[in-house]
This record gives sequence, structure tokens and C-alpha cells, in this order.
Amino acid sequence: MIEITGTRITRIQGEMAGIRSEAALQRSLENACLVAKVCEDFRGQDVQVLDLTNVTSLFDFFVIATGNNRRQLRAMADSADDVMESRQSFRMGSEGDDGPWICHDYGDVVLHVFTPDGRALYDLENLWGDAIRVDWKPVAQKISGQNSTPQPEDSPPGQDEKNPTD
Repeated sequence: MIEITGTRITRIQGEMAGIRSEAALQRSLENACLVAKVCEDFRGQDVQVLDLTNVTSLFDFFVIATGNNRRQLRAMADSADDVMESRQSFRMGSEGDDGPWICHDYGDVVLHVFTPDGRALYDLENLWGDAIRVDWKPVAQKISGQNSTPQPEDSPPGQDEKNPTD
């Protein structure tokens, strides 16, 4: 028997569907959570991350968000591209440039941004109902915190830059 550590074997309906390293899955999770944060930063509504690792071997996570208009959808999708490129995960495909939905495929993470009517029409959360919903905010906050630069310490009490005390 071969013992493999640091890997996850995905089974779908009892059949082996894929083998991925835990490190690769963690990176996929982090990428999905950062994309979700981008959507929220651009005032996306009802931002969800779905863990699909036990549902399909095609991709690991969906990020789903709703925007109010095409300009907002495009801003979320384009900014997600920037974040993913900075993490060396490049867009592999794109769909929906002129409809109620934009989809960007990064391989392990797929971003779906919708107008409210488009989200109701496609209903991905129901379609992929077996997926686990991820609490993405703590993960995104942790990753964002690691990438930020330290802030200068506050001045001691009583020290005002405009009126220093003697």
C-alpha cells in the first residue's frame, strides 16, 4: 500500500475523480476568497464562494456576485483578472460580454458576476446545490493582511504634529 501525505483524493458518487495536493487546494481557496473580496470591494451584492471539490473535478471553486449594471459587472471581472494575474493565475476563458452575466475561468476558480435578473435566471447556487458555501471573509482578510505593509505606529498621547508639546 502506498501512503500519500499532503494530498486529497476527490470521489464523486464513490468513484475517484481527482487527486490534488493540499497546497494546491489551499491556493485555490485563497484565490477564490480574494476574488470574492474584489467583488465586495466593488460593491458586489450577495457575494458567495462555493466549494465544488467534492462535486466535480473540473474546477475547485465558484465565486458568484451580483452587480447593478454592466459597468459594475465589468469592473468586478477586470479587477478579479488583476488580482489573479498578481498571483500567477491567469484567465483561461471568458463568456458573456454582452449579456446579464460575465464568466471568467481561471482553471481552478470560476468567477460569475450577474445582474439581479441574470442571477435569478441562472440560479447557480441551486444548480450546484451540493456545493459547500465557504465563509470567505476570514480567509481573504488573512491573505490581505499578509500582503499589506506595516502601518506606522501612532504618536504617543499628547503629541500633535501641528502643536507639539514642550
